[in-house]
Amino acid sequence: MTKARPTHRRTLAALLSLPLFLSACANSGSEPSEDDRPLVATTFTILADMTERIGGDRVRVASITQVGADIHQYEPTTGDLKRVAGADLLISNGLGVDDWLTRFLQSGAEHAVAAEGVAPIPIVSGEYEGRPNPHAWISPREGKTYVRNITAALSELDPDGAAEFRHRAAEYEAELDAVQERAARSVESLPPDHRALVTCEGAFSYLARDVGLDEHYLWAVNTEGQGTPQQVTSLIDAVRDQQIPAVFCESTVSDTAMRQVARATGAEMGGTLYVDSLSEPDGEVPSYIALIEHDIDLITKGLTGS
Repeated sequence: MTKARPTHRRTLAALLSLPLFLSACANSGSEPSEDDRPLVATTFTILADMTERIGGDRVRVASITQVGADIHQYEPTTGDLKRVAGADLLISNGLGVDDWLTRFLQSGAEHAVAAEGVAPIPIVSGEYEGRPNPHAWISPREGKTYVRNITAALSELDPDGAAEFRHRAAEYEAELDAVQERAARSVESLPPDHRALVTCEGAFSYLARDVGLDEHYLWAVNTEGQGTPQQVTSLIDAVRDQQIPAVFCESTVSDTAMRQVARATGAEMGGTLYVDSLSEPDGEVPSYIALIEHDIDLITKGLTGS
């Protein structure tokens, strides 16, 4: 392997140092894989899908977290960690959302940060006020930064595949441009007073900025207090004042508090948005592109009342 640039050096000499994990692996009785392709571990399913799309059949990809997991302050199980043991490359999001990973890495282990280079939007309320909003991937425009970082990391891992990775990445970026343009047109078709997105978590700041939506939410980040009386009351006032026709919640959290907002204001529950996790392959959002398209379609439908 060629020597990599410092910001993109991504080899994992050893993934984990937990005695429990090492003991479990040693006693698992599993046979070594006969697949000699590099193993790339990601912290959540969206990054895994992006990596598979770029890496193609030159790499194996495994997500530490499973479908449906809330990735904020996640506590990996022994099974999660065994699945990615011996990984040649680790890709995390960065921006604070998967900092839990550092508790399981040996000191000095290096990895790729997919959001590297994103200009973060600060969180504006709650106990994490002033910290970066980590959900940059929810905007197709920022998703292109992820594609470029993942492509660079894979190219360093497998230099012989670099041209192939760049070709796939170029196609991927073109798709993201098309999704971004369609999302912007969809929002432009809404009445100006309906261009407001109300969600449980404040995870849509990058998308809202890039397509022209006014963002409201119950809580800023899933790791803080969720659905407190103060949060509910404040959001009820905002929905009433702006006569917002629909409100939404995400797949990885309870929608109980948002249903209270809907009942109090007469707004419709617009459906389930996806942010932190893909669905199963036969579900609504089996890929990153499908996730963005699903969310945009649901938001537009809810805000037009159609």
